[in-house]
Amino acid sequence: MSDNELGAFLRLRRESVTPAEVGLPTGPRRRTPGLRRAELATLAGISVEYLTRLEQGRDRNPSLQVLAAIADALRLSHEERMHLLFATKHAGGKTSLLTCPAEVPPTLRPRATVLALLERLEPTPAMVVNRLNDLIAYTSGYERLARPLGILDGERPNLVRYVFANPRSRDVFPDWEWVATQQAAVLKDDAVRIDEHAAALAQELTLVAGAVFTERVAAAAAFAARSGTQRIAHPEGELRLAFESLALPDTDGQELVVYLPDDEATARTLDRITGRRPGTLRMVTA
Repeated sequence: MSDNELGAFLRLRRESVTPAEVGLPTGPRRRTPGLRRAELATLAGISVEYLTRLEQGRDRNPSLQVLAAIADALRLSHEERMHLLFATKHAGGKTSLLTCPAEVPPTLRPRATVLALLERLEPTPAMVVNRLNDLIAYTSGYERLARPLGILDGERPNLVRYVFANPRSRDVFPDWEWVATQQAAVLKDDAVRIDEHAAALAQELTLVAGAVFTERVAAAAAFAARSGTQRIAHPEGELRLAFESLALPDTDGQELVVYLPDDEATARTLDRITGRRPGTLRMVTA
């Protein structure tokens, strides 16, 4: 990586985006097919002088709001936003987004009794999440449900990151707008102000997802829904799943989330996914 990777990336992307791609008139006598600095600065709401300092490496400490505005103006893809994220981290300024103090980190393991409860729920899809919606434990039934959707990809799967940073989520959740609003509630302003780990995740998603994330956080309710119905477009067929979120006491904001079929078609599909073979209900006769 070069000494000015951030500036080089910004200049490369600016020069590769045509005015027509961002809704600007082409105009005569352009020396380059890309955007002028003044055009990008106007689109991003920053000064030309500041953009020049960023590109030349004379300022290596842009705010997240500035970076997100530039990313939105350049219409960066998810992969390009991730590259911008790491280029900024390498620049060494205050926007080293992937670091945060180690004080009171989110718990990554439930109590033994909670794990025993999960085992008893097999093969029902169920999971335990911590205060940042990291998935920290789940049944094999949930794994069979979620693994084909990419939800469990990576070393530390996180539901908020999946919804806002993984393009697949829009296909997985037909009601993506509602799901995104629910996940945004995890990172409301109050939580971010008192939780440095929540702030770090919010910073990451501010850059990676831009206004799609920040506007939802601003509009989200203080708390996500504890129960409801969620539609999932699964390779085995569309599912309508009822869910219940149960807060676990004295466990750093952990919750147990259980999914149940909301209709007969979903019940049959879920049985195929989880391997469950329903038995015969026994009734007490008079």
